[in-house]
Amino acid sequence: MATPAQLKRNSVAQAVGEIAGLLGERLSQSQAVRDQHGDDLTWNPGAAPDAVAFVDTTEEVQAIVQICSKYEVPVIPYGTGTSLEGHISAPSGGVSIDVSRMNDILEVNVEDLDCRVEPGVTRKQLNSYLRDTGLFFPIDPGADASIGGMTATRASGTNAVRYGTMRENVLNLTAVMPNGEIVRTARRAKKSAAGYDLTRLLVGSEGTLGVITEIGLKLYGIPVSIAAGICPFPSLEAACNAVIMTIQLGIPVARIELLDEEQVKATNNYAGLGLPETPMLFLEFHGTEAGTQEQSEMFGEIAAEYGGGPFDWATKEEDRNRLWQARHDAFWAVKAAMPGKEAFATDVCVPISRLAECVSETKKDLDEQGLYAPIVGHVGDGNFHASLFCDRSDPDEVKKVKDVYERLILRAIAMDGTCTGEHGVGTGKMKFLEAEHGAGLHVMRSIKRAIDPKNIMNPGKIVQL
Repeated sequence: MATPAQLKRNSVAQAVGEIAGLLGERLSQSQAVRDQHGDDLTWNPGAAPDAVAFVDTTEEVQAIVQICSKYEVPVIPYGTGTSLEGHISAPSGGVSIDVSRMNDILEVNVEDLDCRVEPGVTRKQLNSYLRDTGLFFPIDPGADASIGGMTATRASGTNAVRYGTMRENVLNLTAVMPNGEIVRTARRAKKSAAGYDLTRLLVGSEGTLGVITEIGLKLYGIPVSIAAGICPFPSLEAACNAVIMTIQLGIPVARIELLDEEQVKATNNYAGLGLPETPMLFLEFHGTEAGTQEQSEMFGEIAAEYGGGPFDWATKEEDRNRLWQARHDAFWAVKAAMPGKEAFATDVCVPISRLAECVSETKKDLDEQGLYAPIVGHVGDGNFHASLFCDRSDPDEVKKVKDVYERLILRAIAMDGTCTGEHGVGTGKMKFLEAEHGAGLHVMRSIKRAIDPKNIMNPGKIVQL
């Protein structure tokens, strides 16, 4: 009599065989390809899928999901692999569906300020395509992530303080559901009161409810004037208080990013910026020339109240690009500063009024434990990140890092914040959802069971059944 493990192996083999007949050489069982598709950018323990399917169409995704449903084999969607909470790992094996070849921009409706793209389109690819239309897509998580992955993880980034997150900027989706049915969640209208909001249900579902194969997005006009600048502060608390005042006064800042002194030091070494090695804000304003000048001057006055300044700003595109590239390379900058140690990137988000308190308490905790963990943040909406580093061969240091990590998350939740502002839950933050959502977690499980009764869609992520 076959054991459960043997039956599982047989089911996987049958499913993989049928998918191979469908895709031919576009189905890979190479160990190197499988390992790449099961491991993310942090020290979350990766797990390789049994096979990787490189798909071209929604119909191919549908056929693969139907096969996997028949044999009850897990399905793990994969975009560019830039996620940070184990979203792409395959702890139960299964088939990774790589959508990177689905990278067509299907339509751009300039008059309606929207577009429709396949999930493998990256944000840089989309904005390059849009440049001649005078439009752009503002969500900017730093990495050149796929739009499908950004939608699945409800990504945001540096522009979220002005333009919102993926939640606010996705108009509709096409997705293959666990039973193989293709569903379009909404039309192109800017608003609707027709039925349940299936779009918002799938945005942020991290592949646990379906495989996203098309995304309708809001677009925006490229601003006439863009002014960016830097402003040093005597302390993290002073910088955070300047942010709070800026937001409360309604200054329409497009980006406002915090770097602590350790992050500035690492950034200087990595990007050669020569910034003062003190807590720093990077800012950007969008609008007319008169508007951006007025906003910049108003912020300079606020900064001075908290001992910050001078606020140096520039409108040249090459200067702005250099500044923001350095910000986007923050993770690689600190990684270069700590060779031989592994990174454990995490994020939390709190109400803006609690930001200074949460950042200060976190910094104090890190200093008391003697840990190197530079802090950066999209602080205009209360979201900040800590890149924790440690030597995995040192159990004492590993314990310190994990304890600080847990205290950071519980501190944010206690301040009526969240365990993750943009990285998502994946496998890494599942255990904190009950503290954050309480009985709401039972509702999430009920939704998962109703839509995916066989639990084949990215199992072991967000909620454990």
